[in-house]
Amino acid sequence: MQHLDKTEIAARLPWPALIEAIRDIFATGCQAPLRHAHPLPESGTLLLMPATSATHSGVKIVHVSPGNGARGLPAVHAAYLLSDAITGQPVALLDGGELTDRRTAATSVLAAGYLARSDSRRLLLLGSGRVATALAEAYAARFPLSEIAIWSPRAANAEALARRLAAHGLPAHAVARPDPQGFDIISAATLSATPLVQGADLSPGTHLDLVGAYRPDLREVDGAAVARALVVVDTYAGGLAEAGDLVQAIAEGHVTRAHVVAELADLCRGAHPGRTDAAQITLFKSVGWAGEDLAAAILATRGG
Repeated sequence: MQHLDKTEIAARLPWPALIEAIRDIFATGCQAPLRHAHPLPESGTLLLMPATSATHSGVKIVHVSPGNGARGLPAVHAAYLLSDAITGQPVALLDGGELTDRRTAATSVLAAGYLARSDSRRLLLLGSGRVATALAEAYAARFPLSEIAIWSPRAANAEALARRLAAHGLPAHAVARPDPQGFDIISAATLSATPLVQGADLSPGTHLDLVGAYRPDLREVDGAAVARALVVVDTYAGGLAEAGDLVQAIAEGHVTRAHVVAELADLCRGAHPGRTDAAQITLFKSVGWAGEDLAAAILATRGG
């Protein structure tokens, strides 16, 4: 059985190949129920994300331990076990954190290929963690970016990420406010419980990529932003049950369920065209789908 750490996973999952692998699994489908959540001591949570295809099965095991900061440990630990679907033989054990960061960013950029303008050059990135780092790299690999503006609730974190990205040749700099005006793509990867972006401030043609609010009590944009946008989710099952941006916008009466026009599989299969007008405001909301992990894990093991 292979053991792949985060360095090897990153090397085996280049953005173009990973995006195509995730496109393929959304187009063809796999069995992937909603994540299982189980309480742990000290307000912790155990998350299980299984998925199966004709050839492989996999499960991501995630421990969220809020008290780990006081212990000097990361709050999240994750591992992914990939097995042969026919024999049940384990194939690989992969670092779940790196796998999640890369598949999350690749899924956002896959959706942006259908929903953002192809000439998008200005990216506003909200957040400064590992997922935000992956998003910056993935967008820069797909779009002709001339600017990556980074905002974080902690200004020092935004500045630190901007320096790291600039050291790798990316046009990154920190900004003091999450002002969306003039940006082509806004990608948010935060745990905000209050809107960071107001719909009234959005410029025509903007694409919103909302990654961070994965619970019904979190949100990164207000209801007006949702109402102004063509809305696509990673999956109907996850987005309509867990995505706070949508759940709250519907509850407040800004939109109805019918405002969510497609899930990502519809775009990948050609059942929905995505953006049809350069002036459209578009929105992709993801909460994570276990099929993405499965596709990434299979691709990573094929590199060895």
